This record gives sequence, structure tokens and C-alpha cells, in this order.
Amino acid sequence: MTIETPRDIIELRESVEALQSRNAFQDDIIEQLNNELAIHQLELSELRSQLKLIARRVQDNAPGQSQSQEVEPPPPHY
Repeated sequence: MTIETPRDIIELRESVEALQSRNAFQDDIIEQLNNELAIHQLELSELRSQLKLIARRVQDNAPGQSQSQEVEPPPPHY
């Protein structure tokens, strides 16, 4: 590409400015997405912890799994 006229220089400058503007916009979007991803990773970690806790509670309360239910006498009937 050869630059021959001031008009070519102006068009080239406008193209560079447009690219710089798009680059700045994309940098901002990437930063926003990065922040959202970090938030989602924290939430996912918390949800995994809660799911493990719930799974342990369900397993502990599953019929036939608890030794205390086997040892306890049946309740009195009125």
C-alpha cells in the first residue's frame, strides 16, 4: 500500500483510530467478562460445598443407614 495523497493519510489515520476504539471497547468487555467469571467461580464453589453438605445429610438420614434407628426401641402406643 502506497500513501500518495493527504486524503490517504487521513483515511489511514481514521482507520487506525477506529481500530484503537474497537480495541479499547473489547478490552473493557473482556474485563467485565473476567469479573463475571470470577463471581461465577466463587458461586460455583459455594454451591459445590452446599451440595456436598446436602449429600452427606441425605446419606446420614437414609433408611437402613442409621445405626441409631436400629438400636432405639419403638415408641409407645397410646
